[in-house]
Amino acid sequence: MKKAVFRKKIILLLVLLLGTMILIPRPVKAISVPTVKIELQDAETRDQVATVIKILFVLTVLTLAPSILIMMTSFTRLVVVFSFLRQALGTHQAPPNQVIVGLALFLTIFIMAPVWNKINDQAIQPYLAKEVTQEKALELASRPVRDFMFRQTRENDLALFINISHMKRPANKEDVPMTALIPAFVISELKTAFTIGFILYIPFLIIDMVVASVLLSMGMMMLPPIMISLPFKLMLFVLVDGWQLLVGSMVRSFG
Repeated sequence: MKKAVFRKKIILLLVLLLGTMILIPRPVKAISVPTVKIELQDAETRDQVATVIKILFVLTVLTLAPSILIMMTSFTRLVVVFSFLRQALGTHQAPPNQVIVGLALFLTIFIMAPVWNKINDQAIQPYLAKEVTQEKALELASRPVRDFMFRQTRENDLALFINISHMKRPANKEDVPMTALIPAFVISELKTAFTIGFILYIPFLIIDMVVASVLLSMGMMMLPPIMISLPFKLMLFVLVDGWQLLVGSMVRSFG
């Protein structure tokens, strides 16, 4: 009996000691917090100002990189044609947008590889070797891109923006500014993509009309024709190896 009471006293004493240790405030160490300061100071040399301007220019280019990829490459035509194909098949979300954009992106890399190789050989490598200045490197890098866009741009579209800008008629391609070439290239790509989309729609539209006529003649007016025509359209597209024909024709159209 005495041992049990003694044990209870020891346990109570330990509980009181632990509670005292928890309740006694301890000194808290100060935690240093870093601060960020944005200051405007006088530049000692012109090179400091030029460096800041270059950094801002690079950040601006990185921000506009997606637009540059879309507007100055084959990406526009590819993604629009693939969207038309999905609508013509009537598959709604198959293939999904991620697949269409991914396929268009990798095909763009494949198509634009010769252009990027020229940029690397003619502009980037000489600039890294300090053989040309930055301004000259930008000029050399723009030439392959301009040649690619000129091959895909219609004269009527280019003349439209030149006339709207009220500028003199360029004597040669070098006199055409990028501000007129890029939008002319984009609307030319959209026109080409819409033309290809129209051609893609014709065989699938014929299948829809035939299926609708058969269902109407059988008195099945309440049955949606797209439910019957979709398997036939998929079968036709697979039998003719549609992806190979379409992708091959699209890539060759940029040659």
